[in-house]
Amino acid sequence: MRYFTKVLLLLALIVPLKAEQPLGLKLPTANDKIFSANPEQFYMYTTRNFEGVSSKPWTAGQYGYVRNLKRTDEGVIATRFHEGIDIRPVKRDKAGRPLDLVNAIADGKVVHTSKVSGHSNYGKYIVVEHDWGSGPFYSLYAHLNDITCKVGQKVHSGMPIGKMGYTGAGINRERAHLHLELNVMTHTEYPKWHAQYFKSKNYHDKFNGLNMNGLNIAELYIRHQRNPNLSLISFIQKVPVYFKVTVPRRGALDIAKRYPWIRIGNHHGISAAWEISFSSSGFPLAVTPSNRAVIRPTVTYVKPTKSSHSYHTKGILTGTGSQASLTSVGERVIALISGSFME
Repeated sequence: MRYFTKVLLLLALIVPLKAEQPLGLKLPTANDKIFSANPEQFYMYTTRNFEGVSSKPWTAGQYGYVRNLKRTDEGVIATRFHEGIDIRPVKRDKAGRPLDLVNAIADGKVVHTSKVSGHSNYGKYIVVEHDWGSGPFYSLYAHLNDITCKVGQKVHSGMPIGKMGYTGAGINRERAHLHLELNVMTHTEYPKWHAQYFKSKNYHDKFNGLNMNGLNIAELYIRHQRNPNLSLISFIQKVPVYFKVTVPRRGALDIAKRYPWIRIGNHHGISAAWEISFSSSGFPLAVTPSNRAVIRPTVTYVKPTKSSHSYHTKGILTGTGSQASLTSVGERVIALISGSFME
């Protein structure tokens, strides 16, 4: 019996749970200028005033650190992270309202709809779950005018699920757009974490935006067009690590149970801690057993930089150079991913 159990454990380490499926990605609207020589026709701009100069940069509609410019020892850098991409409308009515339909980017199932615009900065939004064989991923479609799908409904790539609008915080008719994300879920017990750290009501269960970590979906689209056989795992493996946090080991991490690609090393063995690798956005890239003895979450690696690490990590870290520590925001983030809030 013991021999049989050991065999099962070994198989779990070397046999993938499911073969990866083709992504089959489609753009969510009729705007396909992301693949052209004129990306400014794809992204919706934001208004900016930096050092007394007003502008409307389309680049602020891209994914990444593209907003809130600051002059630092590294020069002028953008310090506010944008989790997704903002796609401008192709068609408007005479009053300037967008007419673009919003379509599912791939086959999946609708798992959340937020029909009250005041319940989120996203306004009216939809979350669709996809499984390409590497764990559940979630596409999020925000600032909608109408939602035409229902929770539990299966959708197909390119199927209409809503209509573009300008609901949500900071959006007006002129800047109407679709905000699109592709995320992993941090923790399935998110509502408990939210109740512990926030007084505000959570209208979105585990599909709250704070529980979602977004990939660079624009880069994914471009690479997918070049290689339709691109896998999500190979895409994620090219995302650079910005920092690592080691946490005491108190059982398997919820996120590691859900995403087999995140597990590095022998997760069935015995170790003192987990070392979690993150991108600069806080996207979890790897969970590795560690024998480092820590009594609390500890930053064990950071990419050196001349300016504050808070500018490069959504405020998760503080410090400069090769030294960094968790901020209060960072401690909350690590509590969520490590599950320490459940203790």
